[in-house]
Amino acid sequence: MAQIDKVQASIPSKVVVHPLVLLSIVDHYKRVAQGTKRRVVGCLIGVYEKGLVHVTNSYAVPFEEDKDVWFLDHVYHEDMYKKIQAKEKIVGWYSTGPTIHKNDIEINEKFKLYNSNPVYVVCKVQEHDEESIPAKSYCSIEEVDQDGSLVKNFIHVPSIIDATEAE
Repeated sequence: MAQIDKVQASIPSKVVVHPLVLLSIVDHYKRVAQGTKRRVVGCLIGVYEKGLVHVTNSYAVPFEEDKDVWFLDHVYHEDMYKKIQAKEKIVGWYSTGPTIHKNDIEINEKFKLYNSNPVYVVCKVQEHDEESIPAKSYCSIEEVDQDGSLVKNFIHVPSIIDATEAE
């Protein structure tokens, strides 16, 4: 595995998803999974700025899933990681939704190799409510459950869609 410049991050107050990212996720889905029950997964690139995460770019990562078994192509992901601009970092990952899946905590743990608290964006690509944005963001937290064991769960982080003037 390549030497990793691991980003140290806390839970952001808000996730700002840029339009190019949403277009890339929808394109990924249409090329790979449209008309099936499959979902697609990819990496989110961006910057941290004053408690916000700006998700400015993304790339698709080959992914397969069948109930409890999943495969994320780490070799492909490592090759793509090497091509990221110096000012941008891996800020998290995405999947197509509409909801969180059972395997997502495990997948999120893999992305912790690149960011201590990756943002997970679930993008709705099929049906969309006009009054809400088509993406929901999450971060993982560790909690103690009723029997005293440590459990990892996702918490919702507010999201907005915003663009720079050039976008």
